Amino acid sequence: MKQIKAIHYDITRFSDMDIYLFKEGTHVKLYDKLGSHPMRREGVEGVYFAVWAPNASSVSVAGDFNGYDPLAHPLKIRGDESGIWEGFIEEAEIGQTYKYHIVGYDGRHFDKADPYAKYAEKPPRSASRIWSVDDYRWSDKEWMNRRKERNAHDKPISTYEVHLGSWRRKVEEGNRSLTYVEAAHELAEYLVQMNYTHVEIMPITEFPFEGSWGYQVTGYFAPTARYGTPQEFMLFVDTMHAHDIGVIMDWVPSHFVTDGHGLINFDGTCLYEHEDPRLGYHPEWKSAIFNYGRNEVRAFLISSAMYWLEKYHIDGIRVDAVASMLYLNYARKEGEWIPNKYGGNENLEAIAFLKQLNETVYGAFEDIFTIAEESTAYPMVTRPVYAGGLGFGFKWNMGWMHDTLKYFKLDPIHRQHHHHQITFSMWYAFDENFVLPLSHDEVVHMKGSLINKMPGDENQKFANLRAMFAYMIAHPGKKLLFMGGEFAQWREWNFEESLDWHLLENPRHKGVQKLVGDLNDLYRRERALHQYDEKHEGFEWIDDRDYQHNILAFIRKSDNPDETVLVVCNFADAVYEDYRIGVPYDGEWKEIFNSQSGQYEGWDITNRHSLKAERVECHGRDFSISLRLPPLGVIFLKRS
Repeated sequence: MKQIKAIHYDITRFSDMDIYLFKEGTHVKLYDKLGSHPMRREGVEGVYFAVWAPNASSVSVAGDFNGYDPLAHPLKIRGDESGIWEGFIEEAEIGQTYKYHIVGYDGRHFDKADPYAKYAEKPPRSASRIWSVDDYRWSDKEWMNRRKERNAHDKPISTYEVHLGSWRRKVEEGNRSLTYVEAAHELAEYLVQMNYTHVEIMPITEFPFEGSWGYQVTGYFAPTARYGTPQEFMLFVDTMHAHDIGVIMDWVPSHFVTDGHGLINFDGTCLYEHEDPRLGYHPEWKSAIFNYGRNEVRAFLISSAMYWLEKYHIDGIRVDAVASMLYLNYARKEGEWIPNKYGGNENLEAIAFLKQLNETVYGAFEDIFTIAEESTAYPMVTRPVYAGGLGFGFKWNMGWMHDTLKYFKLDPIHRQHHHHQITFSMWYAFDENFVLPLSHDEVVHMKGSLINKMPGDENQKFANLRAMFAYMIAHPGKKLLFMGGEFAQWREWNFEESLDWHLLENPRHKGVQKLVGDLNDLYRRERALHQYDEKHEGFEWIDDRDYQHNILAFIRKSDNPDETVLVVCNFADAVYEDYRIGVPYDGEWKEIFNSQSGQYEGWDITNRHSLKAERVECHGRDFSISLRLPPLGVIFLKRS
């Protein structure tokens, strides 16, 4: 082994203000300070290392540059009680791997990946890799300049949720996943074809276990090496932007993996997690829970979110498992949790963290948005922090999702007895800024695929699925659909296999795919379907009481009455001829969409001619039209 040079301690990236903000929990760009940083010192190339390990008795860097000798390059702890160890190593170079060798206060030894590493070895290997992302040259200036408009709440947001490892695979090459570069071009073209506005990628922050789908994280600043380098993931985002597609990143600050090289017991103590398992261990996911009351931990997590927004031009962050953060008794039985200081079950420290997170990222990037996966009725999730809310931009509407799927699973003959399930969501549709999700969680763990949830024979299953997708587009709220649902994949999602793209050789599956693309296009073009997604002004019932026929009728509105869209849903397995519907305006109404159209391999029961409104009172309105309602169908009409 070549001779190892001395480590230098007379260099630091920290100012007094940096240390003050770090201790206070308000330093939001720790990725510029902690971790490994290639740099030039007095004409000498090397790497500066810094790691927070306040309870360690010693810390050294072991890596490719010293044969992983834990004694070769010890770091020195700063004298400011920050708990940060640092040093400059001449031998270290970009691309080399390393770990921190930590000796705890009790003499135990730990080899830890760098919490702030920008890149890592490809799992199952677990070392960090010295890297810089500052050399990437972005070409998305045009997108970034108008991103605020594309992400606005009064604009259409239709999102395709993707697991990058299984969207498509190279079966001819050992069934490998696509790389970031391959996925960038293939996925971007597909999203344009399908008229989506955004793509949401399941977690790509580095993670050890493939079966966790990325939700058990070790690297909060590193895109997984499974699909390529950090620069190649940047190219992925850049390519999406070139195709006018926003990128939403699934982010997991709710818990972290307990693998030995990760954050758990980092310096020999519970540094990032609570020591008491009633606070620090998640019984459902068998993972560790962050200690949101520790300032440095909050700064670590917020810096992670800021890193992806700043360095990777991410357009939105979907925060996973917010409900598990809000409640101390989440997934716990009586006696397995500790009440807050007021005796309640709310996690006051996590609530304060979420507020700080949203205030910070929106303060730095006014044109992005955050989304909460929050499954309870916790109030004001999407209201501003200054008004007492959590400050999220959007919240997944889990209630809509559960009620809708329960309703559509029913045989039509029984739906009249469950009419409330399909109408109830309108009572709270504007309480929050909602996203309507049909996500990966609904097509795994023996729940069945979306098409297999539908009742009836094959014809009826496809008709029901088309109707559900049309109802989703018509319902107030932004949209999200998990990959495979758009062409009615029969199998549940399997993270180890590609989607069943061969199904598109079947006209019925191809018809569903065309329907989803056309619905996305309609949602984008018709302002009435998206301008007031979050406001009462955008919705009005025509009839929500015809439970005997399984029929719903309502209008979606914009600020221009001429843009009003009439939606009629027939969830019964019967044709209704000459069915009269009250309409808000006189004139001729034309069918602009029909989920049973023959172009979607439907039963082609449509209204081919314009329908003249008659002065016949119906549903409390002066004018009405008589139309043909296809079975298991949804139609949209507009004044011509």
